[in-house]
Amino acid sequence: MCVDLLLTRRSIRAFQDREVPDELVVKAVDIARHAPSARNRQPWRVIAVRNRATLRELSQVAPGAKPLESAPLALAVVVKPELSPVSFMLDGAIFTTYLWLALHSLGLGAVWIQTLRQPRYAEILGIPPGEVLIAILAAGYPAESPPPRPRKSVEELLTWM
Repeated sequence: MCVDLLLTRRSIRAFQDREVPDELVVKAVDIARHAPSARNRQPWRVIAVRNRATLRELSQVAPGAKPLESAPLALAVVVKPELSPVSFMLDGAIFTTYLWLALHSLGLGAVWIQTLRQPRYAEILGIPPGEVLIAILAAGYPAESPPPRPRKSVEELLTWM
């Protein structure tokens, strides 16, 4: 059920020592490409990283990137601002969320590595200056099953007018 998919997604930071088949990566990107974007510009692309040395180097850029060290896969979401000058950041974030949910729907786990204030990630991945690295998802088969984290109540979030 779709509601269960949304309610059971967790940030997975520990992964099994097991390779993710290419078909699952392709399937996840195929699902995510249906994400909405302003004027349907679809300004995104994905870089799939399996190389251990590159994953290790990425994991050392910032403390929050540590899960990349043990992840069998990283999926970097890159956007081209010229395709969607006003909303490229939002479009890229929506696409990344779709990709994260697609991975979860396929039995994989992931965690969002925030990349926006660390140009070193883009350097390591060879991203050209005209493109923006929105996020990196460290991904793989989960080796943990974290419990749900506390959430604000609906009353705190919802205002009726």
